[in-house]
Amino acid sequence: MAKLYFYYSSMNAGKTTALLQASYNYRERGMDTLVLSPSFDNRYGAGRVVSRIGLEAESHTFHKTDNLLQIVRDYLSDTAVDCLLIDEAQFLSKKQVFQLGDVTDELDIPVLAYGLRTDFQGEPFEGSKYLLAWADNLKEIKAICDCGSKATMVIRLDEAGNTICDGSQIEIGGNDRYLSLCRRHFRKRFYGDA
Repeated sequence: MAKLYFYYSSMNAGKTTALLQASYNYRERGMDTLVLSPSFDNRYGAGRVVSRIGLEAESHTFHKTDNLLQIVRDYLSDTAVDCLLIDEAQFLSKKQVFQLGDVTDELDIPVLAYGLRTDFQGEPFEGSKYLLAWADNLKEIKAICDCGSKATMVIRLDEAGNTICDGSQIEIGGNDRYLSLCRRHFRKRFYGDA
């Protein structure tokens, strides 16, 4: 029986690398994968999933209002899908997380979703909140804070490297805009706590 997996972490833990490795492993065994990524994440061009270490693959993009179960059903009309992989899963809606459950339960296709747990203010993303609640298996991918502790949080930085404490929850960026920190250092940078 297929399951819904949620692989979560802060930034710079290798989530996209792990997704691409999983897709490669399926394909190496002659199985087909479908990789989905949010349409607004076009840092490397629309329909591209790229890891920091240089691995990349094509993806099918989705919008916040798309029905992911229907996307998979439509894809199945042309080719097999042995595994569905979702990059940047934090950007899913509650409804889309429910649809991923339908992909596993109705179509018997495993779903591997990769994403951030919280935003730059320490608040959960909608997709992450419901994946944490509804996924069959939760897997933490570890990132490291500058102090050597496990990084579980992320802050947003301005051009001068100062912490940004307000703004839109969604702002696409990489190492130039975000820094992964342990909870203690997140609190110190974000709230000024000692």
